[in-house]
Amino acid sequence: MPDLIHLAIPAFILLLVLEAIIDAVMRRDLYEIRDTAASLTMGTGNVIIGLGTKAMVFGLYTLVHRFAIFKIGYQWWAWVLIVFADDLSYYVFHRTSHECRLFWASHVIHHSSQRYNLGTALRQTWTGSFMSFIFWLWLPLVGFQPAMVMTMQAVSLLYQFWIHTEVVRSLGPLEAVMNTPSHHRVHHATNTRYLDRNHAGIFIIWDRLFGTFEPEDMQDKPVYGLTTNINSYNPFRIAFHEWIDIWNDMREAPTLREKLACIFGRPGRKYEQKQAASAASRQVF
Repeated sequence: MPDLIHLAIPAFILLLVLEAIIDAVMRRDLYEIRDTAASLTMGTGNVIIGLGTKAMVFGLYTLVHRFAIFKIGYQWWAWVLIVFADDLSYYVFHRTSHECRLFWASHVIHHSSQRYNLGTALRQTWTGSFMSFIFWLWLPLVGFQPAMVMTMQAVSLLYQFWIHTEVVRSLGPLEAVMNTPSHHRVHHATNTRYLDRNHAGIFIIWDRLFGTFEPEDMQDKPVYGLTTNINSYNPFRIAFHEWIDIWNDMREAPTLREKLACIFGRPGRKYEQKQAASAASRQVF
């Protein structure tokens, strides 16, 4: 089965160069050479690692499909259903990646750039594919063909590439239903009102339905990156810094409960605890 992501790589590079040219003409300063090089390195590593993990995931999907509840073939209506089923799966996965530190350790890579451009779309995890597939296992179990599931996962990633841009401001009425550059700029922002919002893949309807939607406010321009930036272009630092922090926090945690919270608690939990303790001490004095 051809990999749609691999086939799209020339288009990714062409569009990235085109955006960089537009950026140079408009003098928007969207690109920085070292930052873009780091993003491309992360993307290349993701593709190489994916050569093995995708075979593994396809095997797992095939195994689960043997126990399928329904027999679903490749009928047109099955493709319509899986578009929405896959997108809901992505929303749950993406939201979990912001609410559980175990998954954030892989997803944080994608948010680590302080710039927002098509190069940032290629800044992908080296570890996430070993875990993320669990959010899609229910699809072959229901009865969707493994090839359909993996095809839709690829289509979702392809769609999400082009929304990593500041060149496109608004898509008018489509903003109500589709995930757009405007909505995704919010997702990548560190502004307090924008944190952990707009987890959509293709459709923004899930965020609107489950209360995680936040529109972009032109008076509150998105500031990109992490709440505490790593300030590094080293690809190994980008790929593994959160895993290292988890390990160090676990070593310092005094109880098993605290150690587990370092893994499965919310990202930034330690920082929030320090802030709360600092606030409490100020109240005492």
